[in-house]
Amino acid sequence: MILLPLIVGLILNPISANALYPSDPSSVDVLKGNLHGEDLQNTEYVKYDLSGQDLGETNLQGAYMSVTTAANASFKGANMDGLIAYATRFDNADLSNAILTNADLLKSFFDGANIDGTDFTDSNLDLAQRKSLCSRATGTNPKTGVNTLDSLECDGLKGYIPATPKA
Repeated sequence: MILLPLIVGLILNPISANALYPSDPSSVDVLKGNLHGEDLQNTEYVKYDLSGQDLGETNLQGAYMSVTTAANASFKGANMDGLIAYATRFDNADLSNAILTNADLLKSFFDGANIDGTDFTDSNLDLAQRKSLCSRATGTNPKTGVNTLDSLECDGLKGYIPATPKA
Protein backbone atom coordinates (compact mmCIF):
# COMPACT_ATOMS: atom_id res chain seq x y z
CA MET A 1 0.00 0.00 0.00
CA ILE A 2 2.84 2.38 0.77
CA LEU A 3 4.41 1.85 -2.67
CA LEU A 4 1.13 2.20 -4.58
CA PRO A 5 1.39 6.03 -5.00
CA LEU A 6 4.99 5.64 -6.20
CA ILE A 7 4.04 2.97 -8.76
CA VAL A 8 1.11 5.04 -10.03
CA GLY A 9 3.36 8.11 -10.24
CA LEU A 10 5.96 6.21 -12.29
CA ILE A 11 3.29 4.90 -14.64
CA LEU A 12 1.91 8.39 -15.23
CA ASN A 13 5.35 10.10 -15.36
CA PRO A 14 8.04 7.56 -16.27
CA ILE A 15 11.67 8.37 -15.50
CA SER A 16 13.39 9.67 -18.60
CA ALA A 17 16.58 8.08 -19.89
CA ASN A 18 18.38 11.37 -19.20
CA ALA A 19 17.57 11.05 -15.52
CA LEU A 20 19.15 7.61 -15.49
CA TYR A 21 22.10 8.61 -17.66
CA PRO A 22 22.68 12.34 -17.27
CA SER A 23 25.74 12.09 -19.50
CA ASP A 24 23.71 11.20 -22.56
CA PRO A 25 26.17 10.74 -25.46
CA SER A 26 23.96 12.87 -27.71
CA SER A 27 24.78 15.86 -25.49
CA VAL A 28 28.49 15.59 -26.27
CA ASP A 29 28.10 18.60 -28.58
CA VAL A 30 28.25 20.70 -25.41
CA LEU A 31 31.87 19.61 -25.08
CA LYS A 32 32.92 20.86 -28.52
CA GLY A 33 34.11 24.17 -27.12
CA ASN A 34 37.44 24.90 -25.50
CA LEU A 35 37.54 23.08 -22.15
CA HIS A 36 41.18 23.86 -21.41
CA GLY A 37 41.48 24.99 -17.78
CA GLU A 38 37.77 24.61 -17.01
CA ASP A 39 36.41 23.53 -13.62
CA LEU A 40 34.72 20.18 -14.33
CA GLN A 41 34.80 18.93 -10.75
CA ASN A 42 32.30 16.12 -10.00
CA THR A 43 31.06 15.92 -13.60
CA GLU A 44 29.88 12.69 -15.21
CA TYR A 45 30.82 11.18 -18.57
CA VAL A 46 28.99 7.92 -19.31
CA LYS A 47 29.58 6.52 -22.79
CA TYR A 48 31.10 9.79 -23.98
CA ASP A 49 33.55 10.19 -26.83
CA LEU A 50 36.15 12.66 -25.57
CA SER A 51 38.60 11.74 -28.34
CA GLY A 52 40.87 14.60 -29.28
CA GLN A 53 39.40 16.99 -26.66
CA ASP A 54 41.70 19.50 -24.94
CA LEU A 55 41.09 18.96 -21.22
CA GLY A 56 44.53 20.23 -20.24
CA GLU A 57 44.80 22.04 -16.88
CA THR A 58 41.16 21.17 -16.09
CA ASN A 59 39.87 20.38 -12.62
CA LEU A 60 38.35 16.91 -12.90
CA GLN A 61 38.48 16.14 -9.18
CA GLY A 62 35.84 13.56 -8.28
CA ALA A 63 34.66 13.24 -11.88
CA TYR A 64 33.15 9.97 -13.10
CA MET A 65 33.83 8.34 -16.46
CA SER A 66 32.39 5.01 -17.51
CA VAL A 67 32.78 3.28 -20.85
CA THR A 68 34.22 6.50 -22.22
CA THR A 69 36.76 7.01 -24.98
CA ALA A 70 39.43 9.64 -24.41
CA ALA A 71 41.81 8.56 -27.16
CA ASN A 72 44.22 11.29 -28.28
CA ALA A 73 42.74 13.67 -25.69
CA SER A 74 44.94 16.06 -23.71
CA PHE A 75 44.78 15.96 -19.92
CA LYS A 76 48.15 17.67 -19.62
CA GLY A 77 48.49 19.12 -16.12
CA ALA A 78 44.88 18.25 -15.21
CA ASN A 79 43.88 17.68 -11.59
CA MET A 80 42.11 14.31 -11.69
CA ASP A 81 42.36 13.52 -7.97
CA GLY A 82 39.67 11.03 -6.96
CA LEU A 83 38.63 10.38 -10.57
CA ILE A 84 36.61 7.23 -11.18
CA ALA A 85 37.26 6.03 -14.71
CA TYR A 86 35.82 2.58 -15.21
CA ALA A 87 36.40 0.92 -18.59
CA THR A 88 37.73 4.15 -20.10
CA ARG A 89 40.17 4.24 -23.01
CA PHE A 90 43.02 6.73 -22.62
CA ASP A 91 44.83 5.41 -25.71
CA ASN A 92 47.49 7.87 -26.94
CA ALA A 93 46.16 10.51 -24.52
CA ASP A 94 48.51 13.13 -23.09
CA LEU A 95 48.43 12.67 -19.32
CA SER A 96 51.77 14.38 -18.76
CA ASN A 97 52.04 16.16 -15.42
CA ALA A 98 48.45 15.16 -14.55
CA ILE A 99 47.48 14.37 -10.99
CA LEU A 100 45.68 11.02 -10.92
CA THR A 101 45.97 10.42 -7.18
CA ASN A 102 43.35 8.33 -5.36
CA ALA A 103 41.79 7.45 -8.71
CA ASP A 104 39.87 4.27 -9.48
CA LEU A 105 41.04 3.29 -12.97
CA LEU A 106 39.94 -0.35 -13.14
CA LYS A 107 39.32 -1.84 -16.59
CA SER A 108 40.78 1.32 -18.16
CA PHE A 109 43.49 1.25 -20.82
CA PHE A 110 46.43 3.59 -21.39
CA ASP A 111 47.95 2.16 -24.59
CA GLY A 112 50.47 4.69 -25.92
CA ALA A 113 49.48 7.36 -23.38
CA ASN A 114 52.10 9.95 -22.42
CA ILE A 115 52.52 9.62 -18.63
CA ASP A 116 55.67 11.73 -18.20
CA GLY A 117 55.35 13.33 -14.75
CA THR A 118 51.94 11.82 -13.99
CA ASP A 119 51.23 11.15 -10.31
CA PHE A 120 49.27 7.88 -9.79
CA THR A 121 49.72 7.77 -5.98
CA ASP A 122 47.12 5.51 -4.28
CA SER A 123 45.27 4.81 -7.53
CA ASN A 124 43.70 1.47 -8.38
CA LEU A 125 44.83 0.01 -11.69
CA ASP A 126 44.56 -3.44 -13.22
CA LEU A 127 47.86 -5.28 -12.80
CA ALA A 128 48.48 -5.58 -16.55
CA GLN A 129 48.00 -1.83 -17.01
CA ARG A 130 50.21 -1.03 -14.01
CA LYS A 131 52.99 -3.19 -15.48
CA SER A 132 52.60 -1.55 -18.89
CA LEU A 133 52.72 1.93 -17.36
CA CYS A 134 55.75 0.99 -15.23
CA SER A 135 57.63 -0.04 -18.37
CA ARG A 136 57.46 3.55 -19.67
CA ALA A 137 57.10 5.67 -16.53
CA THR A 138 59.30 8.79 -16.53
CA GLY A 139 59.45 12.17 -14.90
CA THR A 140 58.34 13.86 -11.73
CA ASN A 141 55.07 15.71 -11.27
CA PRO A 142 55.85 19.45 -10.96
CA LYS A 143 52.99 20.14 -8.52
CA THR A 144 53.21 17.12 -6.18
CA GLY A 145 56.95 16.44 -6.56
CA VAL A 146 56.23 12.70 -6.88
CA ASN A 147 58.13 10.55 -9.36
CA THR A 148 55.82 8.69 -11.78
CA LEU A 149 57.67 5.40 -11.31
CA ASP A 150 57.32 5.67 -7.52
CA SER A 151 53.65 6.66 -7.68
CA LEU A 152 52.92 3.47 -9.63
CA GLU A 153 54.76 1.42 -6.98
CA CYS A 154 56.73 -0.28 -9.75
CA ASP A 155 59.43 -1.62 -7.41
CA GLY A 156 56.91 -3.99 -5.85
CA LEU A 157 56.03 -5.47 -9.24
CA LYS A 158 59.49 -6.72 -10.17
CA GLY A 159 59.24 -9.84 -8.05
CA TYR A 160 55.59 -10.52 -8.81
CA ILE A 161 54.87 -14.13 -9.69
CA PRO A 162 51.27 -14.90 -10.59
CA ALA A 163 49.56 -17.72 -8.76
CA THR A 164 49.46 -21.00 -10.65
CA PRO A 165 46.17 -22.83 -10.72
CA LYS A 166 46.05 -26.18 -8.98
CA ALA A 167 45.61 -29.11 -11.32
